[in-house]
Parts: sequence; structure tokens; C-alpha cells
Amino acid sequence: MTKTLKSVAKGAAYAGGGLLGALALYFTSAAVLGRIPVGRRRGPEPDAIEGYILSNGVHTDIVLPVQTDQMDWLQLISYAHTKAADSSMRYVGFGWGDKGFYLNTPTWAELKARTAVEAMFWLSTTAMHTTFHHQPEEGPECVRLHLSRAEHARLIHFIKKSFDCDAAGHARHINGHSYGLHDAFYEAHGTYNLFYTCNSWANAALKAAGQRAALWTPFDFGIFRHYR
Repeated sequence: MTKTLKSVAKGAAYAGGGLLGALALYFTSAAVLGRIPVGRRRGPEPDAIEGYILSNGVHTDIVLPVQTDQMDWLQLISYAHTKAADSSMRYVGFGWGDKGFYLNTPTWAELKARTAVEAMFWLSTTAMHTTFHHQPEEGPECVRLHLSRAEHARLIHFIKKSFDCDAAGHARHINGHSYGLHDAFYEAHGTYNLFYTCNSWANAALKAAGQRAALWTPFDFGIFRHYR
């Protein structure tokens, strides 16, 4: 092997080792910090508002009532933006994430390397994904929250400020994109990256509301382990 080839091989080995080390540190940090709880889990109270955290196995949504005396989400988003336009649904789930990933990757089989790289390294914009629900059903991937009025107000504020709204205060709907009959996408504020993922956003929302959350997590199980 020539001196040049040896240098190239050595450089590649260092780069590969550095990448593996960075990945190991990332996942170790997620494992350790994800186990450290912050906040508290509130039990039922007479004036508690019921919300939910809901996972599809990868991504966590925060689910709240569509209308309460504290917030009418229909002033911001609309049933009409979904294919079903079903106004009988009384809960709405909110998820924040990378816009390119959301819109261009409806299934994992369609994930492209460019989309993944742009999402991980601060190279893309973000979107809010909203999904209307009937009463969510509790289970391994759906946990009920009991929010005081003050906690509910803080959670509302956190979610609202994630939307990129027009001058009239309405969320800017992204036409022509949905995963099913009851969901819609909207423009959002913020930048997705390795250290602030869709699940980090949901975890931050729980922190804002004073609910139990992980110190830091990029994964849904980092949230749900504190509720199981």
C-alpha cells in the first residue's frame, strides 16, 4: 500500500471511529438523561382538564380538548383542513417536526438520505401536524394527563407559539398533505435537529405544563417510561 493510500485509510479510520464515538455518546446521553424525571404526575382533581400523550411507536403527540373555556383551537386550525372534515371529534393532537420529513416521508420505506441529513443537521424548516380524535383510548402508547387550569394554560401557550400564523392569527395551512382523513399540516416555528426532535418538543411541552417528563430525550420512550 502506498503512503498516500495509507494516509487515506488512516483518515477514514479516524473519521469512522469519530462517528461511532459520537453516536455512542448520543445514545448514551439519551439513555441516561431520559431516565432522569422532572416535574410531577398530577392525579385527578375536580377542575382538571383531561389531555393525553399519544405515540405511534416513534413520534409523540400532545392531545387536548378542541374547545374549553380557556381555548378554542378552531380559532387557529380547522376541521375543514382535513379530508373528513368531521366536526364530531372533540380532541386534537399536536406534533411538531421537520417539514421535509413530515411531508415527504409518509412511511419509513420512503425515507431518503437527503431528508434525514437535512432533518438532523439544522438544514430544514418545520411543521405542525394536527390530528383530530374522538375520546383517545388509554393503553401502552396513550397516557391520560390531568391538567390544572394553570398547567393547561401554559401548555396552550407552548403549543400556540410553535405555530407560524398569518396576520389574522390563523395557522398557515399546508395544502395537499395529510396522512389520513383527520389530520392536517401547518407551518411552524423552530428548527429540528438531532438534539431537539419531535419527541424533544413534546417533552418540552410537558415540562412547560409542569407534568412529568424526562430531563432530555430525543425518543418517545424517554417520555413514556415516566408514565409506566
